[in-house]
Amino acid sequence: MRLFGGLERLLERLREGLDAMELTTQFAVAPAARAAIWRSRGGGARLEELPLEVTGFDCGEFFRNIGISTVGELLKLPREGLARRCGQALLDDLDRALGTAPEAREYFLPPPRFAAKLELPAEVSHADGLLFAARRLLVQLEGLLAARHAGVRGFTLTLLQSEASTVVEVQLASPAREAGRLGRLLREKLATLSLSCPVEAIRLEAGDFSPLHARTAGMFGDALAEDEGWERLAERLQARLGPDALYGLATHPDHRPEYSWRRVEAGEWDPREFRHPGPRPLWLLQAPRPTREDDLQLLAGPERIECGWWDGDDARRDYFIARFSDSSLGWVYREAGAWFLHGLFA
Repeated sequence: MRLFGGLERLLERLREGLDAMELTTQFAVAPAARAAIWRSRGGGARLEELPLEVTGFDCGEFFRNIGISTVGELLKLPREGLARRCGQALLDDLDRALGTAPEAREYFLPPPRFAAKLELPAEVSHADGLLFAARRLLVQLEGLLAARHAGVRGFTLTLLQSEASTVVEVQLASPAREAGRLGRLLREKLATLSLSCPVEAIRLEAGDFSPLHARTAGMFGDALAEDEGWERLAERLQARLGPDALYGLATHPDHRPEYSWRRVEAGEWDPREFRHPGPRPLWLLQAPRPTREDDLQLLAGPERIECGWWDGDDARRDYFIARFSDSSLGWVYREAGAWFLHGLFA
């Protein structure tokens, strides 16, 4: 009760989750689980006022013949006679409902994968009209992930049509389970989709769950939250523009400037750290450009780079920081007696 802020707050959260899934439910509370089940079947009435039908006992005909119609009336009967006529199991169930006998219940273990299908009340001809129905499945997925303390880096929504099926794949930059975040990415995907024929049902599937635990925000700024914001922006752009339209850059351990970077997928990070021995310009030319020595004023250097013999692109260069006649700073090198401009400093 302390965890959820009291019984009313707990029931309120349950109602919110069930309403999001558009499920009709009957709430009932009791000290024992069996009594709560009976009360929910009986519309929330007091245990003694519940009709015997909610218990599922096999002796219904016998009780009707002797004028017993409620649980309260049943509790007033002699236990010895009940045991002889209906068996000890009935008394055991009554004791479990009253809380006088323990009831071992099997612990619910969430499945390792999620798969759910939803039949649509009517055919949908526009892809963006499927988002409302998909949110119901996303809420279910969020509940499963919360129970497993996990998140997903992607999921698939299959659109079931009369003649074929369309698979919509959604990828995330970081593990997540919030239905709102998953729904925003799905909306970007559906906005660019054209349907060849109406959709009759949808199926949501997700697997490969990743551990995802809550974290405490930092007092003086939250670097993790800022990184998460960039990741969410990246995944939304990727969902809208396509998987190949967005990528990142990472350093690569090679002293040759043209080989010292590599392309990485969005959200990928490289644990290796490589530090160049000298300063590098922000703007590296696509190809070195010849320049005249009398236009240069050398400020720093040389930095010698001599490598690449193993891959057939041997480099033997002496790099300098130089100032040009227009006061710009460039990164130049000398190779085989000639000067080349390779980059410009901001």
